[in-house]
Formats: sequence, structure tokens, C-alpha cells
Amino acid sequence: MTWFLLALAIITEVIATTALKYTEGFTRPVPSLITLLGYGISYFALSKVLGQIPTAIAYAIWSGAGIALVGIIGWVWLDQKLDAGALAGIGLII
Repeated sequence: MTWFLLALAIITEVIATTALKYTEGFTRPVPSLITLLGYGISYFALSKVLGQIPTAIAYAIWSGAGIALVGIIGWVWLDQKLDAGALAGIGLII
């Protein structure tokens, strides 16, 4: 169950971060709601994980996977360009 919750925390954080781009300063209700719910679920799930996995390990997995997935979504879905510096930075974080 711990690893499921960590995966849930990662996925909902990635969804929230992706939706954040579309909130337009939290003036658009649907993306704003997705962002708030996503971050809320993510932090709740992560808080449950921290009872089973050391904080440093859980946070490293959560943040590293989130950064990589958001980078991929930005590249594939949002047509954002990732130059060598961006790829190197993401690689170093992971």
C-alpha cells in the first residue's frame, strides 16, 4: 500500500502541476480546481508514505519522478523544447 500511495502522490502532483499552467492566475475554475485537488491529494498521500519510508528517500523519489514526468509532459504534450542544459539538469536531479 505504501508504494501505491507514493505512486498516487507522484501522479496527482504531476497532474496538478500540468493543470497549473492553465489556471491563468487561478482565474479559470476547472484547471484551478484540478490544481488544488491534485496538490491536496498528493500531499495527503505523501504524508501517509512518510510513516513507512524515510523522508529523504520518499521525497527524493516523489520529486525526482515528478520532475522527470513534468519534463516529458511539457516536451510531448505542451510542445516545450528541452535543450541540453534542461536535460542535463533533469538528469542530475534524478
